[in-house]
Parts: sequence; C-alpha cells; structure tokens
Amino acid sequence: MRATETLRTALAAILEEEGLPWPAKTVIEPPRDAKHGDLSTNLALLLAKEAKTSPRELAQRLAARLPERCQDVAAAEAAGPGFCNVTFSPDYWRGVIPAVEAAGPAYGTSAAGDGRKVLLEYVSANPTGPLHVGHGRGAAVGDSLARLLRRAGYAVDTEYYINDAGRQMRLLGLSVWLRAQELAGRPVTWPEEYYRGDYIIDIAREMLAADPSLADLPDAQGQDVCYEKAMTDILNGIKADLREFRVEHQHWFSEKTLVEGGAVAAAFDALTRAGYTYEQDGAFWFATQKLGDDKDRVLRKSDGSLTYFASDIAYHHDKYARGYQWCIDVWGADHHGYVPRMRAAVAAMGRPQEDFDVVLIQLVNLLRDGKPVSMSTRAGTFETLADVIKEVGVDAARFMFLSRKSDSPLDFDLDLVKQRSLDNPVYYVQYAHARICAVLRRAGERGATLPAAVAAADLAPLDTPEDLALLRKAAGFEDMIAAAARNLGVHHVSHYLTELAGLLHSYYAKHQVLLPDDAPRTLARLALLRAVAQVLRNGLDVLGVSAPESM
Repeated sequence: MRATETLRTALAAILEEEGLPWPAKTVIEPPRDAKHGDLSTNLALLLAKEAKTSPRELAQRLAARLPERCQDVAAAEAAGPGFCNVTFSPDYWRGVIPAVEAAGPAYGTSAAGDGRKVLLEYVSANPTGPLHVGHGRGAAVGDSLARLLRRAGYAVDTEYYINDAGRQMRLLGLSVWLRAQELAGRPVTWPEEYYRGDYIIDIAREMLAADPSLADLPDAQGQDVCYEKAMTDILNGIKADLREFRVEHQHWFSEKTLVEGGAVAAAFDALTRAGYTYEQDGAFWFATQKLGDDKDRVLRKSDGSLTYFASDIAYHHDKYARGYQWCIDVWGADHHGYVPRMRAAVAAMGRPQEDFDVVLIQLVNLLRDGKPVSMSTRAGTFETLADVIKEVGVDAARFMFLSRKSDSPLDFDLDLVKQRSLDNPVYYVQYAHARICAVLRRAGERGATLPAAVAAADLAPLDTPEDLALLRKAAGFEDMIAAAARNLGVHHVSHYLTELAGLLHSYYAKHQVLLPDDAPRTLARLALLRAVAQVLRNGLDVLGVSAPESM
C-alpha cells in the first residue's frame, strides 16, 4: 500500500487530461509538518510555465480536481508558492491492515528492481587475522543490503573476494614461520613489519605439534607451508564468524584464480581494444586521465608484477563477464580515493555509470566503560567480531552497526547495548514487537479471538489521532523499503523501525487495547497491533535481527 503511488497515479491522470507532461523532477513526499497533510508535491512549481499560469493557481487547480479523481483523497489544498498538500481519508489508511494481513512476511516487497542481476561484494577482508568490529559493520551492511535489494525486486548474489595473493599473504606466511622458528628454539631476526597477534603464535604452535620437523624446512618452503596453513585456518575462522553473525556469501572468489584463469589477460585486452592502455618505461599503463583521473595508473610494473589496481580491474571485468548488470562493492572508508579510479575502469569497459556503486563503511569506535578500545590487526590489540558477538549478542551488534549511515563514524557502546531498557536502541524496537505479542496473548486468554482477516467495516473504530499515526507509519513501510534500496541505505530501515516502535510505545501508554465494554474497538485495535507487529518483523528481518515474542 503505497500512498505516493496512489497520488502519483491520480496526478498523472489529471495532467494527461490537461495536456501537460509529467516532470522528471517531481517530488512527492510527506510535508515537514504533519498538520499540512499526508503528502505534498512540487508539481505545480515545475509545470506553471508550461501551463501558462502561476504556480499557486496551478496548485489550486490540481487541489480542486484531486478529490474527484481519487476517492481516497479527503482534502487537497495549495500551499506556499505553489505546493499541493494532500490528506487521505481515514478509510484509506485503515486499508493498510488488510494489505499487511494478505501479504504477511512479503509485505513491503516490490518489483522495482525488475529482476536486475546484482553482484554484491562485501567484507572481503584479507585472511591475515580474525574479523574485527570494523569488518562486522561491513558484514552487517552488506548482508542487510542484499536482503533489502531482494525485497525491492532485484536478483542479488553475494560474494567474498579472497585476497589470497600479494604482499600481505607473504607477510602472513613469514610471521607464522618466524614464530615457529622461535618456538623451536631457533634464533630469529624480527623484521620491522610482521603480524604480532596471539593467533599467529597459536597457529605456529599447532603446526609444530603436528610436525616437529617443520622448523627444519628450507626458509622459502617453510614460509609457503605456513602461509597455506595459516590462510586456511584463518579463512575457516572468518567463515564461522560470519555464519554466527547471520551473514551469507553465496560465492567465495579467489584472487589467485584471476591470473590462473586468464581474467587479467582478458581485462587488459578489453582495455587495450577500447584504446586506454600503453607501454612506457617497460611498464603497462592504464590511461585513466582520459576518464577524469588525476594521473595515469600502472597495471603491470617493469618487473612483470601486477599492481593491486590491475587485479581489481580484472575482478570487475570478470563480474560483468559473468552476466551481472549492477556491481556493488562495500569498502572501508579509507578506500574513498580509490572509488573514482575504479569508476574510470568500469567506464573503460564500456559500462554505464549506473552499473557500478560503492558503499563506504566508516570506522567503528568501540567503547567500554566510556573509553575507546584500541584496535590494530598487526599489533594484535584488536577486538574481534566474535568477542563482540559473545558479549552483546548478534541482534544488538547487527542493529547497532546498522543504526547510522554507513559512511558516518559509529560509536558502539558495549555497556549500552547490554541494558534491558528503552535507552538501548535494539531493545527499544524488539520490545515493541514483544509488547504486541504479549497483548495478543492476553486477548486470547480473555477470549478476544482475532480472525485471520479482519473486515474493513470492523476497522472503523480506529479513529483517534494515535490510531491514524500508527496506520500511516505502517503504510509507509513499502515506500521506505523502495527508497532505502534506491539509495543503498540500510540505515533508513533501522530509523523507520525506531520511529514505528516509538509510536507503538506512545500508543500503548495512552490507549487501553483490551476494553471489557467495547468489543468492536478491542477487535480493531488488536488488528492494528497485529499488523504493526508484522511490519516490525519484516523490517527486523531486513536487518537480520530477530523479533522476540517475549522479553
């Protein structure tokens, strides 16, 4: 039930009769002040010149015709310099209840994405250590974005890019090898840069226990063996942590396979055919300046080794070659400057701008006792995602990670999210659902049976401002999901749920639901609460958060 579409359809019919076009920049949205109606549009401001009248006069004409064109419109009026404010009838808003009842878990889904094939890549942390809370935020955003886009009608596949080649992996092998040498009593010269975490020592100790002759291997062979074992163990740990965190990846893509499978050569050929490569000083260059970059970029160095950028280009070329129409990457905010470069590469492949997007993830400031927890993978002082999940639970962690726009820094207060109080954001929303479930249970115990589908006539008692406020908010779920998917903003879902929960808590405080002397109103209010509970469940499902029936 989308009020914006109802209004859009009515306005489009009026414009067609008036011989006026639908402007591309038309906005239909709730006015800043709810006293001015349910929705407002700038249509008259955009069309006044073409209609040969003032915006105000055109807004008045539209307002006069809307109630006759759409029976759901109770009132419409011109406002300000030429806005048109619209108020829907109470019956229209009551219609959200049968709509929610009919759709159930599917309420809020749409065909907006038209089945467009999307590859969503997220986390993709180097398998050099356990996932920390920063990875956790990217995991929550990526997984929830996949859920959101699927609800909006996109065909979404999810992928983890395993960085199993390059310098960081060689450093991992070296770090474990040196620890194995140390544990075996051999003299060790420590380099300036290596991984220092206790997990490195644990892997080396386990390897020595399984094969005491490990330390006797030639240096290069020992590093290779340590690399293979460490990467496998760490990657298995990452997969286990993500499963625990309710995060799904359908594909695990190895960076090594890019070269072995010919993907790098295919990408280089594509760029060359498009006229964007050249040789200079023994290196192979990508002419990104032609595409707005500040300088050209090296793809293959004079020593024959590939740059990270080359691998990334090959990876994205492979994505499109697999038939994906829209590639979305979830990256850390430190990659911000890398985005234009990658966009240039995608453009050089002949793809339009809308075929590639990046969602940036800002840092998480983990707080304990009001003080920040310092994190460094190499120093081994990070807080792992597994530890955070163990301390606060999956629900609290996911909700907090998704509570703010992903490219904004996030303060994660471990103490706050463990509180069973309405000051705790996730408790606030989950308790709204549990509170409704408790009311429905009490109703059943008292013999107030609520049918599976409630007739529209039985909903007439929903006539208070608080009834209508809850109905409007529940009806807005579909629009919110569509807008959140369009803007790749999962935080819109958590904000919406917080507002809906707030309305529910206020409603509960002001109105008695189980009225012993008013069975019709009791039935109507129970139906309203049941619909709100379904909307809460559907929204929490997008976030990957449970909807408890008791707390």
